[in-house]
Amino acid sequence: MFRVKNKKIFCIGANKTGTTSVERALIDHGFKMGNQRNAQDLIESYKNRDFNTIIKFCKTAEAFQDAPFSWHNTFMFLDQAFNDAKFILTVRDSAEIWYESFVNFHSKRFGTDGKKPTELELKNAKRTSKRTVWDNLNIRHNLENNGPYEKKMLIQYYNDHNRIVKDYFRFKDNLLIINLKNKDAYEKYCEFLGVEQLYENFPWENKTEDI
Repeated sequence: MFRVKNKKIFCIGANKTGTTSVERALIDHGFKMGNQRNAQDLIESYKNRDFNTIIKFCKTAEAFQDAPFSWHNTFMFLDQAFNDAKFILTVRDSAEIWYESFVNFHSKRFGTDGKKPTELELKNAKRTSKRTVWDNLNIRHNLENNGPYEKKMLIQYYNDHNRIVKDYFRFKDNLLIINLKNKDAYEKYCEFLGVEQLYENFPWENKTEDI
């Protein structure tokens, strides 16, 4: 097998589903990854539903993951803009497991003594020079009437995202759905992208932060 250069690949799984491990594999297979620090600046474009700016950014590389590519609806515009694009939806065993991983990660990274971060801590946690973790969460979840870690809200977000993705691609063949814990996940990934296997299983990047 050989890899087709300049093919667009988007990892559209929610954060905390193994996306960093997929990124590591994409890099190892020679795909040029989009600059994620620059991609963070596209969140304002996402907020304003300016998907043309996001599409323009995607011409700078071959593969992309994390925000705003993994957020609701972005993948639809990317699929329409790039006819040969492939999409990878990473999932967890259950929404409950995903929720616990998401909250634990935030608690360790942004909270105090392993506790869930407060609103103030999230507003002080910078994602870019202009945006905070609170800003990002608010754009995704509209925190006006909810706390940032309200379980029902987050689980609904995770389930809704996976449902919307699966529904959109149900008659298409350019989506791969994988759970990185499954033994055949890496094999399916290689077959989907037409690349040779470099290792037996996915590299486990950011074990305490990602999967």
